[in-house]
Amino acid sequence: QVQLVESGGGLVQAGGSLRLSCAASGRTFSGYAMGWFRQAPGKEREFAAGINWSGTNTVYADSVKGRFSISRDNAKNTVYLQMNSLKPEDTAVYYCAASRFTLIPTTQSRYDYWGQGTQVTVSS
Repeated sequence: QVQLVESGGGLVQAGGSLRLSCAASGRTFSGYAMGWFRQAPGKEREFAAGINWSGTNTVYADSVKGRFSISRDNAKNTVYLQMNSLKPEDTAVYYCAASRFTLIPTTQSRYDYWGQGTQVTVSS
C-alpha cells in the first residue's frame, strides 16, 4: 500500500504560480512512476503530468506543457508540480497518483494509488 497526501493548493490570480506537493508513505516510493491528474467541475479527470521512478523522464499534457513542471525527491518521498502562468481553465482538483508501470502512464486505469486531491482555483 502507498498512501498519498497532496498539499499546496489554493486561490491564485491568473498569471500566478503555485507548487503542489504529494507526500507518499508506505511501500518504497522510488519504485513507482508518479502522475498528477486534475478534474475541473463537470469534467472528466484528466492527465496533467507524469514522471518516472528515477525522475529522468517526464510527460506533460499539451494543455500544461511549458507552464507546469513535475519533479520528485525520492529521499523525501515527495513529488512536486510547479505550476506557472496559471490560467482560469487550470481551476480543478489536483490529484497525485502512483503507478507500478515502468513507463509513465497517462491513463487513470494504470495508476494503483491515489491521493484525496487538493483544490486549485485561478481567478481572472
